[in-house]
Amino acid sequence: MSDRFVELSKSEHDRTSFDCGQEPLNTFLQTRALRHQASGISKTMVLPADQSADAKHLIRAFYTLSSSVIERETLSPADAKKLPRYPVPVFVLAQLAVDSRYHGSGLGKITLINALCRCCSIYSELPAYSVVVDCLDSNAESFYSKYGFSFLCTANGRNRLFIPMKTVQQLF
Repeated sequence: MSDRFVELSKSEHDRTSFDCGQEPLNTFLQTRALRHQASGISKTMVLPADQSADAKHLIRAFYTLSSSVIERETLSPADAKKLPRYPVPVFVLAQLAVDSRYHGSGLGKITLINALCRCCSIYSELPAYSVVVDCLDSNAESFYSKYGFSFLCTANGRNRLFIPMKTVQQLF
């Protein structure tokens, strides 16, 4: 069993059997992740498991990264005053999920660490102010808050949390 995250591949990974218990995340992985990747709007990384009967690797966990901007006015006045008066670039942790078979194994934390580490790696070439995540529900909000994410704003009916890249860099 691999302990290394790799880029999602149609030929190598079994997306159909993935079930994290959250239909929007399952649907994204099964129907949109590869299209978004091919379009150049996001990249999905997966943690493969053993091969299934059709010789594709099951997916234990995945995350998707993208980039975006936030309005500086969504930040606290203390943070906003340090930034330019135009939209600020951010990394977006668009999706993060662990297959239900692996819930409680610590893979959520491992997946988040891998995603933040990847953001640090990208940051050296393409800076961004923070990592943002739009939480599906209060459980997701609690998970991210436990790892240092703070409330930023409400966007599309979901609470948006963020962690500054300066903080992420200190972790690695």
